[in-house]
Formats: sequence, structure tokens, C-alpha cells
Amino acid sequence: MRTFGAVHQALREHAGLSREEFAELVGFSKHTVASIELGRRMPDPDYVERAEEASGNTGALRKPMEHVARQPGLAAWFRQWARLEERAIALYTYESRMIPGLLQTEEYARVLFGSQTPPLNDEQIEEQWTARAKRQRLLYERPNTAFGFILEESIFRRRTGGPEVTRRLIDHVLEIGELRNVQIQIMPTEQDTHAGLGGPMRLAETPENQRFAYCEGQESGQLISSRKIVSMLEMRYASMRSQALTIKDSKSLLQRMRGEL
Repeated sequence: MRTFGAVHQALREHAGLSREEFAELVGFSKHTVASIELGRRMPDPDYVERAEEASGNTGALRKPMEHVARQPGLAAWFRQWARLEERAIALYTYESRMIPGLLQTEEYARVLFGSQTPPLNDEQIEEQWTARAKRQRLLYERPNTAFGFILEESIFRRRTGGPEVTRRLIDHVLEIGELRNVQIQIMPTEQDTHAGLGGPMRLAETPENQRFAYCEGQESGQLISSRKIVSMLEMRYASMRSQALTIKDSKSLLQRMRGEL
């Protein structure tokens, strides 16, 4: 990152731009530019693309990102989103397949890792859990970041890992739901209208008030920066918030499901 920052600074100075002037061109603050040049901050993909344009499209910033972005334990298609997570001021998730990584217990996560095909070896499983546990610290280390989750009731009803794993998972989700910066809602299985039938989604807002979305499928993920598409997904998420159970009723449902195990 320090090497990347030094190259960034050299290109900026070669273009005859001060940090303030460069910041204005790329649409980020001068403090962001300074942090990147000093190697203190990982640039997000949108920043890199704008910086490339501002410095002459040499490729000197875009190409090194393939190496800077490597993060053990994270799928290649997820790494850009993981970097956005680390600096976002708001993160919203709708999930219909499994408990999101930020809310998983270790034993639940290990059941998922152990069920993958082709199978993972022990080292790969440890790498994946280490990366996931690191991401989960965001919930506690970023108290000013707003986290919202809408989860399908069926995810818990599936009882992945068995009743005991599910019971402890529900306890964990209820505990996280008590954090002031976290809101958890359950989408009931019986629902007349549902704005999320297009599939899972994640939404993020950066400190510069830029908005991104992320959608994931089989062995692939798409980071979305198009304002039109992000706006559409935000509207769908807003609709789901009104269609899902309230936070209070969601908590009650989780407690009832726990008692049924």
C-alpha cells in the first residue's frame, strides 16, 4: 500500500496537481488523497478509476491493485466489496440463502465451509474463518456505522448444522441485534408481497456519500456503482423494510423459533 501510495503521489506531482486540486478532480476529500499516498488507506475501485483518468490513464494505478487487493480467505469476486465494508458509514443486507457472514457463529460458518463442493482442506477452512471473524469485528469497531439486515425466516427454519447449532446461532443474532447500530428484521415465509424476489443484495454508503451495491451468485459477485441501478435496489430494500416484521416482532419470532428447537 505504501508503494502504491508513492506511485500515486509521483503521478499526481508529474501532472502538476496539488492534493487539493487532485481531490477535486476525483471527487474525494484531500484527506482521502493524503491517506492513500501515505499508505494508510486502501483505495476503493471507484477511486482508482477516477485517479487513473486524472493522471493520464497510464495503467500504473489500475494494474497494481490486482496485487494490493489480495486478501487470504476471501473469494476473489468479494474482495472489492470487503474493502468497501471497512469504510462504509451504512451497510444494508437482504439475504434469502444463508445467514450473512457478519452475523454467523463460528460453528455455523464451519458447517458452511465443510459443505462446499469441491471440498476445502483444513488450511483453507481456517483461512476463511479468520477472514470472516475479522470482518465481523466491524460490528463492534465501527459503532457509528449503521448496519441493517433483512433475513428470510426460512434461513433459520432450515436448521443448518442441526438444532444445537441453530439455537446458538439464534442467540448470537439476538445478541448482535441489541447493538445500537444494528437493526435486524425477519421476512416471514408467508408474505403476500415481496420486493426482494430478485435475490439477495447488499448496499453501502461511503464517507463521501457515494452509494454502491453488491449482488452474488454461484462462484461470482458483481459490484454495482451505476447510480440508476443502486437507486432501484435501494427502493426495493426500502419496500422490504415495510414488508418484513418490525424489529420488535422479529425478535419475538426468533425467540419463538429458538423455543421450538
